[in-house]
Amino acid sequence: MFLGLTFEKVVVIAVIVGLVLGPERLPAAAQAMTKLIRRARDIAKATTTRVKEELGPEFDDVDWQQLDPRKYDPRRIIRDAFLDDAPLPPVARALAAAPAPGAKPAPAPAPGVVPAATPAPGAMPAPALMPAPMNASAETATRAE
Repeated sequence: MFLGLTFEKVVVIAVIVGLVLGPERLPAAAQAMTKLIRRARDIAKATTTRVKEELGPEFDDVDWQQLDPRKYDPRRIIRDAFLDDAPLPPVARALAAAPAPGAKPAPAPAPGVVPAATPAPGAMPAPALMPAPMNASAETATRAE
């Protein structure tokens, strides 16, 4: 059922509502509920009709199962967005490896110093360090006074 409500839970809720409303107010509440359900159904039909009119023949081509939000996996979406498995064409690979025109060659590392690893083409760069919050420096200056 909807929102994890099972038949048993709906029956329990209906019994509690029946006890709370009592026999005098229960028929009026049932009529109000049926009016609310009919109005919601009419609004849904009108919305569907309007979408069909605005989209035209393309409405029938939409795969609604694919657009089901319950099928979205955030991990897969992020992985697909950041990891492109398609290899670079040879020209783009050569351009990425070549230094920019007029650029100076990188100096050789000092003995005993391990050079930083360069990321693979298309890889995400390492995150930058965050500066200290400004409130912390102002707070320490206030304490010093």
